[in-house]
Amino acid sequence: MMSLEKTRRRLRSGSHGMQAQSLAPMLGWFSIGLGLAQVLAPRGMSRMIGTAGNGLDRKTMLAVGLRELAAGVGILSRRRPQDWLWARVGGDVMDLAMLANASRSRRARPGRLAMAGAAVLGVLALDYISARRQGSDGRRAG
Repeated sequence: MMSLEKTRRRLRSGSHGMQAQSLAPMLGWFSIGLGLAQVLAPRGMSRMIGTAGNGLDRKTMLAVGLRELAAGVGILSRRRPQDWLWARVGGDVMDLAMLANASRSRRARPGRLAMAGAAVLGVLALDYISARRQGSDGRRAG
């Protein structure tokens, strides 16, 4: 077991939990997996999150999937993927705005949209933490 003093030192040094080096690749693979699902099954993914799955929904889902794929490849292909992680943060904010807009539709399923929004908020937190850690790691290394 870790002593209380050792735990305090780790917390002060910021070396607890997942490090940016391990979180970033996980987010890269998550982007690729999500992007593939969105590109290969845009109608199903649209319906799953609570939209009608019509033509515009499918096209939007396809565009979001391509963005996810680009971010995933960008994260996994860079030693320091900070810019791609910030792109994910921006994409998460865009996704929240699109979900809010979709909630105004008569055909929207509010419960599903709320669950999708909660999932995006959770991923947004991870993306933000990872981007910030990459930035602080870069300043120390640079």
